[in-house]
Amino acid sequence: MKAKIHVTLKQGILDPQGKAIEHALDSLGFKNASNVRVGKYMELDLTETDKAKAEVAVKSMCEKLLANTIIEEYRYELSA
Repeated sequence: MKAKIHVTLKQGILDPQGKAIEHALDSLGFKNASNVRVGKYMELDLTETDKAKAEVAVKSMCEKLLANTIIEEYRYELSA
């Protein structure tokens, strides 16, 4: 089973990297880009074949290591 995990800063948390990219895009002439937010994307292969057990494992991984749940939020997709 494959897990695709997206981790982003929660709304209201300052994203300096996103602001730097937004400024760079503006200076390159891309005036229509705003509110840029930067995150992390991870893919994991799991040996678990039961989807419910895989969800429990991925959620635990996210909460214990992959995301700082105080300032970040995460979402994931599982596929066979």
